[in-house]
Amino acid sequence: MAGRKPSDDDHKAIPTSRVGRFARVAKMAGGVAGGMIAEGTRQLKAGKRPKARDMLLTPGNARRVADQLATMRGAAMKVGQILSMDTGDFLPRELADILARLRSDARYMPPGQLDQVMSDAYGEDWEALFYGFEHRPLAAASIGQVHKTMSPDGREIVLKVQYPGVATSINSDVDNIASLLKLSGLLPAELEIQPLLEDAKAQLHDEADYNKEAEFLAAFGDLLADDDRFVVPELLPDLTRKTVLAMTYVEGADIESIATLPQAERDAVMTALVELMFRELFELRMVQTDPNFANYQYNRSSGKIVLLDFGATRRFKAGFVNNYRSLAKAAIAGNEKRLLAAAEKIGYAVGDEDSEYRAMILDLFFVALEPLQHDGPYDFARSDMAARMSEMAEEITNYKDFWRTPPTDAVYFHRKLGGMFMLASRLKARVDVQQLLQQFL
Repeated sequence: MAGRKPSDDDHKAIPTSRVGRFARVAKMAGGVAGGMIAEGTRQLKAGKRPKARDMLLTPGNARRVADQLATMRGAAMKVGQILSMDTGDFLPRELADILARLRSDARYMPPGQLDQVMSDAYGEDWEALFYGFEHRPLAAASIGQVHKTMSPDGREIVLKVQYPGVATSINSDVDNIASLLKLSGLLPAELEIQPLLEDAKAQLHDEADYNKEAEFLAAFGDLLADDDRFVVPELLPDLTRKTVLAMTYVEGADIESIATLPQAERDAVMTALVELMFRELFELRMVQTDPNFANYQYNRSSGKIVLLDFGATRRFKAGFVNNYRSLAKAAIAGNEKRLLAAAEKIGYAVGDEDSEYRAMILDLFFVALEPLQHDGPYDFARSDMAARMSEMAEEITNYKDFWRTPPTDAVYFHRKLGGMFMLASRLKARVDVQQLLQQFL
């Protein structure tokens, strides 16, 4: 499950009612406003004429936003994650940085609230059903937290326990947080995020449906049963409930821990992950779209990659997959005309012919897909691709009249693609991306 290991200071009761959750948003808004007044007063005393933007985007205000979203978990926290990943290049740097904290920041339920959730799922004597239930979670994230225990038949298992109130508050949380960020000026007025928000609601409803995640978990388990490179936890349907997902415990260390292993082993791990990503898109049309590194672990004794958390799995339509296949072919061939045609079919705004914007979008695609075009192993450790993309993204902000929110399927797949490339860079891996891709083209 995506998330980080919580500390002792991380447990706070999660507001479960709409009124309680809205109160969190109101508290955040009040804190931001108070922070603006304090900063304005400070600047006036210093003899400066304060600007609204400078008063708003202070480190204190950024912390207030992040802390409240992290306390609410669920959709509120997810909105921060989505905006930081998908629109970060159009956000003020201060807000983008603080929203990025929400990708790994979460707090867990206090014992009383956890007991209530488990009682609702299994009955008041739920602890008699499990042996050695560890009340301190292994991980906590935006939708739920994971606890280790033993099943009635003596197997080591984990229970992914959903936070109370998360599922029923998705739509109102997304709308409340988005409205606050817009009205406060934390989001640029010209940034059209509604398509992303509507899709985020649908995705979150899917993630909160543990029966649906159970289906994806079982599907990936069947898919990779004969692949010695991967291990997927086994679903335990008899112990799974609407708000608790039960699966076998699989031993593994953080995927980033392999950074100290020999080059060949790091290359093999990343090659397997990139190949799996292409297989998910082009063969299954079913992609686990959450690029959080916590979704991947590595078992050094077996040499297997452990795959966790399938809540963000997304099905893709055949039309998108076929158009993306055309885009990948064009990128490999260096065919600008076909690449732009495929991008337009996918739903990207590519600008007018011979325009500066179109030329810039074309350059951006070629940089983003550079590993696909490279003949032979691509050395992610030596690549400055991320820095070049960041510079180009800043240029795009000068063309807000042309830019529009990318199609949601493309956003989700590019989130996964970017996450894989980022992990490869972190592990200093070399991967022959083009060769892996060719088999699916």
